[in-house]
Amino acid sequence: MELEFRSLEDIDWRVGEDGDGTFEGLACRYGVVDSYGTTFHPKAFRRGLRGQYAMLFMHSPYQPVGTFTAEERDDGLYISGRYDDTTAGRDARTMARSGSASELSVGFVRTDLPGWSKLSEMSDEDREATLANIKGARLVEVSQITARMAAVPGSKLKTVRSALGDLYEQVDAPTLDEQAHTAEQQADGRRMAERLRRAALLRLVS
Repeated sequence: MELEFRSLEDIDWRVGEDGDGTFEGLACRYGVVDSYGTTFHPKAFRRGLRGQYAMLFMHSPYQPVGTFTAEERDDGLYISGRYDDTTAGRDARTMARSGSASELSVGFVRTDLPGWSKLSEMSDEDREATLANIKGARLVEVSQITARMAAVPGSKLKTVRSALGDLYEQVDAPTLDEQAHTAEQQADGRRMAERLRRAALLRLVS
């Protein structure tokens, strides 16, 4: 499964004013079209929310800056946590409060998609609707990201995602396009095998 990132322009989160390094807020809003043209539906993260998660900086697994717990509410996924008492954690808190890195992005793996074979058999319209509506996902992490990265539909966000993709690359795990292509090839192979079988039967009875 492929790890995906999503960011929204107006994420509501707050960093504590005192010295305890706490933060809380809405990390993912339901019913809103994001910069990838996808929409999270209520209770999308209903399965698997448990324990603590890492708060990362710019989706880098090498730069954790704190921990948080998450819970679903009617309008979205809420988080509350605390920055680490480390240089990275203190720097992230400072940047959140100054506004230079004041936005959040969610890292997740979709759990609601049918197999690639079934996807390939759908009409273009049904496939597009299935991919665009996220009804099930497993939360992996939430990241603090540079200001206005989430506000740019498409280009900059995709550039960030592409640049960080190698950090999460799964060996032997094909991309969506590759899997769809493989499914199409398999379907073509099955059709060819069926045609050959029918031709053989015709030769036997003729």
